[in-house]
Amino acid sequence: MNGSPDRAVVLDNVTLAYDGNPAVRNLSGAFIRGSLTAIVGPNGSGKSTLMKGMAGLLRPAAGLIRSAGQVGGTIAYLPQHAEIERGFPISVLQTVLLGHWRRIGWTGGATRKLRERAQQALAAVGLEGFERRPVETLSAGQFQRVLFARLIAQDAGLILLDEPLAAVDWRTSEDLLRLIASWQQEGRTVAAVLHDLDQVRAYFPETLLLACEPVAWGPTRDVLMPGNLRRARRVAETWSGNAGHHWTDPESWATPALQRDHRVIENKSGPLWQDGVGSDRSVR
Repeated sequence: MNGSPDRAVVLDNVTLAYDGNPAVRNLSGAFIRGSLTAIVGPNGSGKSTLMKGMAGLLRPAAGLIRSAGQVGGTIAYLPQHAEIERGFPISVLQTVLLGHWRRIGWTGGATRKLRERAQQALAAVGLEGFERRPVETLSAGQFQRVLFARLIAQDAGLILLDEPLAAVDWRTSEDLLRLIASWQQEGRTVAAVLHDLDQVRAYFPETLLLACEPVAWGPTRDVLMPGNLRRARRVAETWSGNAGHHWTDPESWATPALQRDHRVIENKSGPLWQDGVGSDRSVR
C-alpha cells in the first residue's frame, strides 16, 4: 500500500491491543482525503481503540498507520464524553482557546486574533454570548457544542470524533451533523464513531463496519446491509466469548430507537470485506 496523496490515512494490516489482547485485528484500508466516514459496530468491537490509534495515542501492536499531509496539517481528536473532565474551573472561551495550544502552549497567552477566531467558532455552534460561562454550568448539549467550537479553532485537516452525539438532544445532534458535513465540504477528512444507523445513512457517504476485525468498508448503502450487520454481531460475539446467542434483528446492537423497518435489500454480492481479508479498497 503506497502513500498516495489522495489518502489521508492509510491502515496497513493494523492490529491494536491492550496488554497484549487485540482489540482491533488485521485492518487494512484507507480514508481518502476529504472523505466523511462513519465507524460503526457492536459494543466492544474496537471502534474507540481505532480512533486512539489514528490519533496517535495508541501504538499498533502490528502493522502501520500512516497519515499523509493534511489541509491544516494537524489532527483534531474528540474522545468520548465520559473521558472529558468538566469539573476544571475554566470558561467557555478558555476551553475553545485550548484548540490553539500547539501555537500558544498550555500557559501562553492568546492573541487578539486567536480570541476573535474562538468567538467566531462559538457563534458557528450557536453559543455567541457564552464566552465567560464556566463550562461546569453547561448542559450536555451546550458543552458538546463548546467542544465542536474547539475543533473549529484547531483548523485540522483530519478530524476524529468518538461518539460525538452521545447524550445530546436531537436538535443539537442535527446542528452538529450539519457542521460535520460542512467540514467535509471544506476538504477536511472526517471519521466518526456512531451508533445511530439512521444518522449514518442520512449524513455519511462511507462506512466502516467493525467487529474487532473489519466486516465491510465502503459506500454506506452497501455496508449497512442486513447480512453484514448480522455477521458483525456474530464476529463480535466470537471475540467476546458470547457466541451462541441468535439475533433475529440485524440491527439489534445499534441504538434501540433505530430498530425500525428500513426496507433494505440484501446485498447479493456479499460483504465488501470478508473473513478479515481486506480488498484494500479506499474510501471515496
